[in-house]
Amino acid sequence: MVHDSKLPQVQVTADGTGLVSRAGVALLRELTVSTGLGTGWSEALLDTYDGIPIHLPGRVLADLAVMIADGGDALAHLAALRDQDKLFGSVASDATAWRVLDRVDGERLARLQSVRAAARERAWAAGAGPDLAGGLVIDIDATITIAHSEKENAAKTWKKTFGFHPLLAYLDRPDVAGGEALAGILRPGKAGSNTAADHIEILTMALAALPTRARPAPEDPDAPQVMVRTDAAGATHAFAAAVRGAGCGFSLGFSIASEVQAAVLAIPEDAWVPAYDLDGRPRKGAWIAEITGMLDLTKWPDGSRVIIRRERPHPGAQLRFTDTDGHRFTAFITDTQGGQLADLEVHHRSHARVEDRIRCGKNTGLRNLPCRGYTANKTWLELALTAADLLTWTQALCFTGDLARCEPATFRYKICAIAAKLTRTARIPTLHLDRDWPWAHHLANAFTRLRTAPWPS
Repeated sequence: MVHDSKLPQVQVTADGTGLVSRAGVALLRELTVSTGLGTGWSEALLDTYDGIPIHLPGRVLADLAVMIADGGDALAHLAALRDQDKLFGSVASDATAWRVLDRVDGERLARLQSVRAAARERAWAAGAGPDLAGGLVIDIDATITIAHSEKENAAKTWKKTFGFHPLLAYLDRPDVAGGEALAGILRPGKAGSNTAADHIEILTMALAALPTRARPAPEDPDAPQVMVRTDAAGATHAFAAAVRGAGCGFSLGFSIASEVQAAVLAIPEDAWVPAYDLDGRPRKGAWIAEITGMLDLTKWPDGSRVIIRRERPHPGAQLRFTDTDGHRFTAFITDTQGGQLADLEVHHRSHARVEDRIRCGKNTGLRNLPCRGYTANKTWLELALTAADLLTWTQALCFTGDLARCEPATFRYKICAIAAKLTRTARIPTLHLDRDWPWAHHLANAFTRLRTAPWPS
């Protein structure tokens, strides 16, 4: 029999003083002050009170967003902040947090979203924004959020599960892993995929969430170019027209209907050109061709083009239709003019990064909608999107290298989980980070970067 007899045993006492855990969470909390989130949200909800509350509603919501960014997925997890009052001060109880959520109706939720947009403008102005020179890309996609109990508007989903079918919009930022969340619409589980009205609504919300200087303006040649990408669920005439009307370009997945199938089978072999990998190298066993002239695109915006990709499928892949060579086909429609077909196809295929954004979002509050009421869960969705923003802004503004690009779970381990000792000298609190923690100096420098950033006055 083998024993772990060499594992060291340590003596354990409960007499430590001034110690705090998860000291890195204080950085996220301070960001909610610098961006004006807490103050703005309080102003948005104060008209629901007869007087000044003990816990300002904006601070309660901001603490919930910080808690979600730290990995919490239920209001009870707010105790992670509340139980460390030495570091975080007075934090609202669970009951108070529930009451604040109940005060948010449809009108006030729109106010909260406007405040988050203003906070984004401040964060970008301080240095947390992307480079606008190459334009911006908004990725729209839906996901399934499972409900494990009966909740208002939870329903059977198209995947034969039970829950909700939210539609989300993320800003494609390859420089960060978690992604910057622009907007989200909470929908019942039975909501359809090809719903043009929902796609138009999320587009409007996403553009409103951008800072003013980053929004498309067709009349201004210096305004940034904004591209909207979706899978085939967004490929409707109404949505494409709305994207064009908003001054954006589009790249939408295109269904392989019978007309497309006939066009594909009629493409001469010499019309196929090699496809590229994401690194720009030719991809073995994959080719692309344009079939615009072989389709009736009169109902689509002027300049629309359809590009088809064929690829030898990996073992077990399901074919959309079978031809003599047994290729798998995918297509997209875009209004981008010029450029190499392979480059356009790589750009569209990069829409797949939104799946990583959603996966990280599921790890940051989107896995569970904890409230019974539908409006309260809409507010939770907004807080989860805010949590994703807080992580993105913190990484972009305060860190470099791997810490600026790592996923939320890694960031929580390396930065949020740092232990520290809190002391006070002449009434000035000092947080002494564990000097043996490999990323302690990175966190100390992050506080300096946050406080010295060029915040708008």
